[in-house]
Order: sequence, then C-alpha cells, then structure tokens
Amino acid sequence: MASGMRIFTRRFFIYSNVILGILFLLACLVPQLPPHTWWFIAFLGLIFPFLLVGLLIFFFGWLALLKPARLLISLVPILIGWEQIQKTIAFHAVPSFVEQKAPGSIRVVSWNVARFIELSRNNNKGSQTRLRMLDLIQAQQADVLCFQEFQTSRDPVYYDNIRPIQEMGYPYYYFCYEEDGDLQYYSSIIFSRYPIVDTARVRFPRPSSPELLIRADLLVGKDTLRVFTTHLQSFQFNLLDYKRMEEIRSGQDSVLSHSRNIFSKWKRGVVNRTLQAEITGAEVSKSPFPKVFCGDLNEIPNSYSYTKVRGDLQDAFLEKGAGIGRTFLALSPTLRIDYIFADKRFEVRQFTRRKQPYSDHLMIVADLALKSN
Repeated sequence: MASGMRIFTRRFFIYSNVILGILFLLACLVPQLPPHTWWFIAFLGLIFPFLLVGLLIFFFGWLALLKPARLLISLVPILIGWEQIQKTIAFHAVPSFVEQKAPGSIRVVSWNVARFIELSRNNNKGSQTRLRMLDLIQAQQADVLCFQEFQTSRDPVYYDNIRPIQEMGYPYYYFCYEEDGDLQYYSSIIFSRYPIVDTARVRFPRPSSPELLIRADLLVGKDTLRVFTTHLQSFQFNLLDYKRMEEIRSGQDSVLSHSRNIFSKWKRGVVNRTLQAEITGAEVSKSPFPKVFCGDLNEIPNSYSYTKVRGDLQDAFLEKGAGIGRTFLALSPTLRIDYIFADKRFEVRQFTRRKQPYSDHLMIVADLALKSN
C-alpha cells in the first residue's frame, strides 16, 4: 500500500509539472496569436508570471530531491520561453534615480491620472488628492508629460486641469477630445516645455473608449522628436466586478456564480485592444523622426497588444528598471500595463516608478537622450 501511494504521489507531481510546462509554453505563444481568434489562449498571458513561479518551484523541488532528470521538465520550457521572461522581468539591481537631470537628458513622464480623482471644485478628500497629484507632477521637473484619462472642463463648477499644469512651465500642449454637451472634456494629452510644431490624431474604430491615439512633434534644439500617447480599451470593470473578483479570490463565493460577466468584459476588452494595438503600432512605425511612445495599454508585456505597439522600440523599464515593475494597483501585483517606449536612437539613462497611490496607476518616469550621429 505504501509503495502504491509513493508511485501515485510521484506520478502526480510529474504529470502536474508536465501540464504546467505545457501551459507555460502556450502562454509564451500569446504575443504571436491575434486575440480575436485565440482569445482563450490569451488568458494564459495574464497568469504568465504565476506559471513561471510554478515551474521554478518544481525545478528547485526536484533539485532538493536530487532528481536531475526531472529538472528538465521545468528547465526546457523556461529556456524556450526565455525571450518572454525577459519582456516580463527586468534583470537589474534596484536602481537609484538621480532627481537632477544630466545634461542632454529629456525627462518624460507617463501617467494614467484617473480624471484627477475629483471633477467638482470643493475641498473633499478627492480634491486634496488632486492637489497632491499636481504637486507630484511639478516635482518631476519633466520636459514632456503624457497623461491618460485626463479630464478638464470649461464649466467653473468643475476643475480646469490644463491651466495649473501650464503654470508649471508647460506652455505647449495637445489635447484632442470629443464634445459631450456638458463642457466636460476627457482624453489623453501631451504637455511639453518644447515648442510643438505639428500634431495629429487617430480615432479608433467603435466600440472603444473615447480616448484617441495622439502625437505631437516637438522641436528640441535642431531636432524634431515625435511623441505618441494613448489609452487602449480598458476592461471597464466596475466596483461590483472588483468586489466579485475579491470574493472569488478569498473563497467567499464560487467562480461559476460570479465569473460570467467578468470573463465577458475581459474577452471584449482583449478583442477590442487587438485592432487598436495594430493601428497604434503601424502609426508609430511610420514616424520619420526619433520617437517616444507613452501609454496605458491595459495589457501586460506577455501580450499581443504589447508586441504590436512596441515593435522594435526600447522598453524603458526593461532597460533601466528592476523586477516586474507593477504599475496598476488593483487585481494583481504582477500587472505592468503602463509603458514608455523609446526609439533606438535614444539612450535610456534612467527609469523609475513613483509609488504614491494617488491614482489607480503609478506614474512612470524616464530620462532619455538622443545619441550622437
């Protein structure tokens, strides 16, 4: 009986390790498979870090048991998926960020500001958070600011969020929005200390969020730089959805009773972002000038959308960051969905995340410098 139990236990762990390895390899394929066709595999991209951790647990478990042949069950998938691992984890020591910009550096900030938390002029908790957000922006002393989910208004009852940022020393901006009849304007925006010499926008096909892909050409000395920003379709989860996910995670309720609406929104978001990402990647690739992309892609690095938008650009976090680099504060500690990508004509000098939880996203900051010809 004892011998039979040992055989069962051994086979159980071997088969579990094999299944985990297969799922990990499928997750490695996600960036190459269009989600509108392969949406059921795209889900594996979300749990890619957890699959990797599972393989490492098995690897070190077999190592501790002195089972060298079984190490290969984990080691082979990890080696095959090394390229995707490198897109997920930045293998650097935790960097120190020098607040004083080096000569020749261009400091770029990207942040999903979540409408600055409070729309109406008042003195409540949300308005106090808004003021702290403005202070954080000013403290960066950046040259270029790219904000997603930016909200402003011409109605004096609500906040004008453009003027206070201009007063920080950003006389130039490009903000392209849709009129909503209530003098409330919502979209992505680019602020710059450098003159803006040209702008353009690309509207995503419906259904999508009202934000557009926008770009501004900046005159930096004798050079022209092209800066893009956008916010790809979110999952549009509401407070009830987050509550349901927490109940599932904590075991308070079954997956079946709460997952249907959540999964439907997840699938719709993934499919909509596919086309948006393809459009964005194509537009960014056309630039004749050195280019920088900043945005909230609502996708992790191991995704089709990330691959399409990034193309052959440098990911500033992977160049100078450390670890997984979480930028979205809800759901999971593995969600890096906000990015600064830079043309290879730039040197990425440093990168940091500002960890103040004012928005549901963290601000990210990168210092870039154009390489000499």
